[in-house]
Amino acid sequence: MSKTISIIGSGFSSLSASCYLAKAGYNVTIFEKNNTVGGRARQLKKDGFTFDIGPSWYWMPDIFEKFFNDFGKSTSDYYQLDKLSPAYKIFFSDEVITIGDHMDQICEEFERIEKGSSVPLRKFIAQAQDHYDIAINKVVLKPGLSPFELVTKETVTRVDRFFKTISSEVRKKFKNPKLISTLEFPVLFLGAKPNQTPSFYSFMNYADFGLGTWHPKGGMYEIIKGMSALAKSLGVTIKTNSNVEKINVNNGKAASIIVNGEVIKSDIILSGADYHHSETLLDENYRQYSESYWDKRTFAPSSLLFYVGFNKKLKNIEHHNLFFDTNFEVHAENIYDNPKWPDNPLFYVNFPSVTDTSMAPDGCETGFFLIPIAPGLEDTPELRQQYFDIIISRFEVRTQQGVQDNILFKESFCVKDFIDDYNSYKGNAYGMANTLMQTAFLRPKLKSKKVDSLYFTGQLTVPGPGVPPSLISGKLVAELIDKNEQ
Repeated sequence: MSKTISIIGSGFSSLSASCYLAKAGYNVTIFEKNNTVGGRARQLKKDGFTFDIGPSWYWMPDIFEKFFNDFGKSTSDYYQLDKLSPAYKIFFSDEVITIGDHMDQICEEFERIEKGSSVPLRKFIAQAQDHYDIAINKVVLKPGLSPFELVTKETVTRVDRFFKTISSEVRKKFKNPKLISTLEFPVLFLGAKPNQTPSFYSFMNYADFGLGTWHPKGGMYEIIKGMSALAKSLGVTIKTNSNVEKINVNNGKAASIIVNGEVIKSDIILSGADYHHSETLLDENYRQYSESYWDKRTFAPSSLLFYVGFNKKLKNIEHHNLFFDTNFEVHAENIYDNPKWPDNPLFYVNFPSVTDTSMAPDGCETGFFLIPIAPGLEDTPELRQQYFDIIISRFEVRTQQGVQDNILFKESFCVKDFIDDYNSYKGNAYGMANTLMQTAFLRPKLKSKKVDSLYFTGQLTVPGPGVPPSLISGKLVAELIDKNEQ
């Protein structure tokens, strides 16, 4: 008889793990506390508008394709993928940089800003591609059990790139502050400041400029729907409105979970929920990491999000828009060094309806506004409104149009919601940052050191923050379970 596995949470990593485990012959059930599957990648539909509540960037298309290929499928079996052209715009205080959909266009734009800069750019991206090949094919496919996982012939000859930072490498090659911000931006997906992120992570720049920015028609939730359909076809049972209240341990082994007051026995338990929260479901003597451990970690930012329906089409915008019209470094300090609400926040706006008419009614625009903030900040309705007023006013100035009178509705999501909806530690949005001391084997472990047959997956363990790493995390933990539990 096949072993039973209970999975807590239904985000990308949990769905990924469930597919691999079901394929390996396990009897898998997913328990999701919310009323829809997807974890942080949920969807809001209102008055004909469709919003992705969580992730909105589709990078590293090869990772998604590899996932579905592992089951004899393709992304195209589940959703239509379109490459964005241009990929995105960056608004500075005095001009706009447009990132095209291939390197020649991007080099032209760099030359426009700083003559001669395309030469070091091509060299930088070539090195970033080298890092990408090593990272994706070697480093991230390791389960984070030992420092020796990082020791390969490829990494040994590039060891200095783990100790230099993205910021130092970029600033050595480029002098224009706008180009520096453009090249430092992608590592924000890893949840840390560029001057604290190893230069090896420049592979994110190749993901950006080399592989491009994509959009699944209908939004990012189409990926969740595709993964859910695949999981069910493999025999996975998915239960929503199923809050896991406790993980029970018997003789040092995970034995059952309590779901909505009911005891569910299981041979193996895997949590894709927030790692810190997952450990609070255990009696204290079975927890691996203390409160002081978590408090000392560098967490990726939280976010203040707004989902806005506009009753007209907007001008001078693209699908993805970054507003870097204030000081990048000061805002980063407000997140990481001296946590507080920023005086002059950078922000990001996603208008999927620019390229995907299915996401808004005719003649309307779907707008997703995001301000990165430090986790654990005070979160009140007054603060949310104050910051919406700040960014919408700047948005009007930079895009040269009035929009405030065209707002049909707006919904917000911030620290309190991340805690309430996802049990997120301090309301973080992206997990634990990938700094040097929080990379690979230095991250929280996939397998519990104190409880047999208890495992973890997701953004707080290996490989780290982001949607593609979450898919990989699910695969890694499934392989580890299959190796240990046979």
